Amino acid sequence: MTTTLRDLIYLTGFMGSGKSTIAPILANALGYDVIDLDNEIVKSTGKKITNIFLEEGEERFRSIERELLQQMSLRHRCVVSLGGGTIANNANLTLVKSSGILTYLKTEDEEIFRRLRKKTDRPLLKNDEGETLTDAELRARIRHILGTREHFYQQADIIIETMNQRVGLTVDALVRSLSRRIVE
Repeated sequence: MTTTLRDLIYLTGFMGSGKSTIAPILANALGYDVIDLDNEIVKSTGKKITNIFLEEGEERFRSIERELLQQMSLRHRCVVSLGGGTIANNANLTLVKSSGILTYLKTEDEEIFRRLRKKTDRPLLKNDEGETLTDAELRARIRHILGTREHFYQQADIIIETMNQRVGLTVDALVRSLSRRIVE
């Protein structure tokens, strides 16, 4: 029997769940590299994600995201912070699950609202004219998007609750869970 090294770790979860914060700390704890998919999209296109959405639309953004994800799936010893909607598509989910360990940072909708309420750089949390949503509209949008993505998130290999938990404790829990799965 041969063992397969699964040393590519993907972090998924709704925007505001802590992926970009946790990824570099987790990578450091494991001695891995770290990649933030959204940052790679910005580097690759020379445009902010908000501008890609406004100028070219979500479909073009998802196409760029898919191309870069395919490149990242060939990496080793790396923690990849995915965008909140990256795996909300079966092709991306299959690619991620076949090339690494998918970890879902689960956060409840009210906590997400609290974390995102003052953010202005999230195109999916604005109306069609690019204007900031009211609190009621924002809560409804978060619930709606989370509802459409949750069944994708639930297919993760590891699910870690991030509610009311300090980052260090979340990383410790991840390291423990991953240590049992990096070599299968």
